[in-house]
Amino acid sequence: MVTVQSVKKRSPAEKCGIKSGDKLISVNSHPINDILDYGFYTREKLLEIEIESEGALRHITMKKSEDADTGMEFESFLMDKKRSCANRCIFCFIDQLPKGMRDTLYFKDDDTRLSFLQGNYVTLTNVSDRDISRILEMHISPVNVSVHTTNPQLRVKMLGNKNASKIMDQLNTLASHNISLNCQIVLCKGYNDKEELDRSMKELYALYPALSGVSIVPVGLTDYRDGLCQLEPFTKDEALETVRQIEAFGDKCRQETGFRLFYAGDEFYLKAGLSIPAEEEYDDYPQIENGVGLIRSMQTEFDLELDDIQQYEKELLDVRRSISVATGEAAYDFICGLVEKLKKSCYNMDIKVYKVKNTFFGSNVTVAGLITGHDYIKTLSGKPLGEVLYIPSCSLRSGEDVFLDDITLGELEQKLNVKIIPLSNDGSEFLRELLKQ
Repeated sequence: MVTVQSVKKRSPAEKCGIKSGDKLISVNSHPINDILDYGFYTREKLLEIEIESEGALRHITMKKSEDADTGMEFESFLMDKKRSCANRCIFCFIDQLPKGMRDTLYFKDDDTRLSFLQGNYVTLTNVSDRDISRILEMHISPVNVSVHTTNPQLRVKMLGNKNASKIMDQLNTLASHNISLNCQIVLCKGYNDKEELDRSMKELYALYPALSGVSIVPVGLTDYRDGLCQLEPFTKDEALETVRQIEAFGDKCRQETGFRLFYAGDEFYLKAGLSIPAEEEYDDYPQIENGVGLIRSMQTEFDLELDDIQQYEKELLDVRRSISVATGEAAYDFICGLVEKLKKSCYNMDIKVYKVKNTFFGSNVTVAGLITGHDYIKTLSGKPLGEVLYIPSCSLRSGEDVFLDDITLGELEQKLNVKIIPLSNDGSEFLRELLKQ
């Protein structure tokens, strides 16, 4: 049962007399507890709705177009509370946050509904048999799963949860019902790498064709690990060995299925000093949201857009600008390469690229998405920034102009005395923005 917060004007719900404060109990005899129930059971043209209104039960017949919205709106997106994580993972990034940050950053969600609706990765350790049955009934697909290892005993150890041992039974059940699976492995040196990684790749591969792809990324380690499990970052040689191991298994998968299926994160290639693979190695980027192929995708988009401009819009290359770009340590050389390529065609542009070291979380954190306002201020104060400073938009909280340390974009502009424009990882957008007058 969920409470209706408001009703859209001229909607089917308003025509049926449903109003704010009413409680939606069921649709076509199915109890409604959250957004998945609501979305799935209100798709039909004819709905028998049970409502509690001012303490009295009402039975309403609603007619509407198939898949049309009923017009009922609810207080929260999920129509329910987020499910929190019950794990104590040895690599949990939230456990490595410094004290004093905003409360929402310390909440650990592990909600299969958000896996489907927003692409979040979940461990399935707090999923009941009823939850699995609902996924199958509604054919909720894809499901994004943080696997980390298929070894049941090792997974219990790494996730700190006895329910973690069920992972392969859960994945096999989902796969047998044609639920598409995107999987993730956060690799921790000395735990789930080397032979254990071989085992995980082999057992996950057996889920194909339900398996869409597996991203394998290095563990992120901040300077705030007092009292936590001792973990070490991968060295350059270890990163190289790991990439070769993943690539060898991916080659086997490609020979047998036409798809690589297992992909090393960009961080591993950068750490190993290797060139990023060609675009065709990423199979339409099924794991790009996990940092797999971001650099290759951005490079390809940039190159194609530059070729088009050189052929059809040469006048754009005559732009006169003095600007700057800031990025994290991991992507610095890559961004420098893009800028140098542009400057060969734009002789009148002065573009400075700055490498921002992460002093907030520590030197082991090199990705742009975890740069804070304090990091930008410490690196860029007093530097020549030109008329505009471009920064990666992933540094900002999703949908907001605020960094992880609560400094706002406006405050950063005041501190650095420059206009700041956040840019996405889209290579075409990046190039077009740099060429703007």
